[in-house]
Amino acid sequence: MMMPPSRITIIPLLVFLLLITQSREEEVVTVEEEGGGGTWLLLHPNIGICAMHMQLLPNNHLLVFDRTDFGPSNLSFPSTVPCSGDCTAHSALLDLASTSILPLSLLSDPWCSSAALLPNGSLLQSGGFNSGDRSLRLLSLPSSSWLELPSYLSVRRWYASNQLLPQGRVIILGGRRQFNYEFYPRNEEIPLFDFPFLEETTDANSEDNLYPFLHLLPDGALFVFANTRAVVFDPLAGGDRSLRRLPDIPDGVPRNYPSSGSSVLLPLRPSGGGGGTTRAEVLVCGGAPRGSYAAASGGTFLPASHTCGRIFPADPDPAWAMEEMPMPRVMGDMVLLPTGDVIIINGAGAGTAGWELAREPVLNPVLYRPDGPVGRRFEVLNPTGIPRLYHSSAALDFYGRVTVGGSNPHMGYVFAGVEFPTELSLEAFLPPYLDALYDGRRPRKLEAPAEVRYGGEVTVRFEVEEGVQEGAMVEVAAVAPGFATHAVGMNQRVVMLGLRRMEKVGEMGYVAEVVAPPSSEVAPPGYYMWFVVHDRVPSQAVWVQIG
Repeated sequence: MMMPPSRITIIPLLVFLLLITQSREEEVVTVEEEGGGGTWLLLHPNIGICAMHMQLLPNNHLLVFDRTDFGPSNLSFPSTVPCSGDCTAHSALLDLASTSILPLSLLSDPWCSSAALLPNGSLLQSGGFNSGDRSLRLLSLPSSSWLELPSYLSVRRWYASNQLLPQGRVIILGGRRQFNYEFYPRNEEIPLFDFPFLEETTDANSEDNLYPFLHLLPDGALFVFANTRAVVFDPLAGGDRSLRRLPDIPDGVPRNYPSSGSSVLLPLRPSGGGGGTTRAEVLVCGGAPRGSYAAASGGTFLPASHTCGRIFPADPDPAWAMEEMPMPRVMGDMVLLPTGDVIIINGAGAGTAGWELAREPVLNPVLYRPDGPVGRRFEVLNPTGIPRLYHSSAALDFYGRVTVGGSNPHMGYVFAGVEFPTELSLEAFLPPYLDALYDGRRPRKLEAPAEVRYGGEVTVRFEVEEGVQEGAMVEVAAVAPGFATHAVGMNQRVVMLGLRRMEKVGEMGYVAEVVAPPSSEVAPPGYYMWFVVHDRVPSQAVWVQIG
């Protein structure tokens, strides 16, 4: 295996301990051409693992992992760790404050798997390939080690999706040739539920319904998008007995793997006086025209889709509203920001997901403002210099940055002699709101309770150096961190909290009374990053456990 000069090899335990406590100076990379704002940071030049999967944990560590079945990674265990054969790590924790790395032992193969953060802060990780296709894995804090449960799943789950439900259970839905779903914890009476909608949406040639998009709606129903179609159903009712079909997306472009568009549930906001939320709206963007996978397999790379669709799934007569992105994109990650905006980042302008099947990397992130005027919602931002194609990922961190890693369109790690080498670096994109120009407006020294109950009044304290601007909006955003893989951000969610009152305390201090989310349907139980947003400028987050 060819390796770059900066291969990470950790041998003595002392060196290993020094590594996980040592701080690394971040390299600031600002690119001014071709874009409208934002800054790139190189957080780490070589984390040793391609970040195929990514999850921010409530201890502000970033979990990254790859697959275990293609040979050694570039991150070795210390010599004190017993091993045989492959003595390299395929999962690791990265401390975002110091960028130190802790390699983790992972036995079963999580390639193309799914995950959800449980209410207690543990990560549930499900499925994968070969040795991992029926496995569950739990990463608990503060132990930071994997507990593996082989054969827990009822069927093989490869390219499935997860969604945390209001009761704290997780639905595990779909996967290659799996037209069904199950739960964690397992339903002992009926362990497996048929879901024929997935068979209906399977493309005979490319299976464009893998990694279906799942979004929990504030009435407890589940939105499912696969290929070009969407449904809403009650996951606890069993099968498709409560199924309600929505209109097909009008342009007929497949959006799921390997056509790999992306989707988010737009931020939920409190409704006036009733304690509920505004109606839920889903955004779906990008993808690849039908036949793109077969064409790319034959060496022809068709242009990706440049369209987005928005829909209110719970409306009596829902309809898609279509928009156009500034550029086409497949395999783009959509990341919800604390301002309520969306970043679309990573991906390609032609081809599809899959080994060697994409061209024309899209280096510019795009900012999407859902509440902006139609035709003026998109803004092209400054580009990175690192292509992020197949097997890249992106996730919001507690600083308000978008952490970006991965890219490996090859069967193994390949660093030379190819157009798009395997990428082991980790970057952060700082959206325009993190520009130093706004530091005087930025809320700081945020304080909030560690735990809150549904519907309760919560006191939040913060400071603003220049004071709250007259007429400026102040919001508190509760952001559930997503599990990112294959252009899917599972379980990411933004809930804007109702502001009851706010008063000034001292020279720069403020006390705000906000109302916690009204129910577990609006905000499933678990850990959320709470940001104070003043005049569209967010603070750094604090972690709050809801429910």
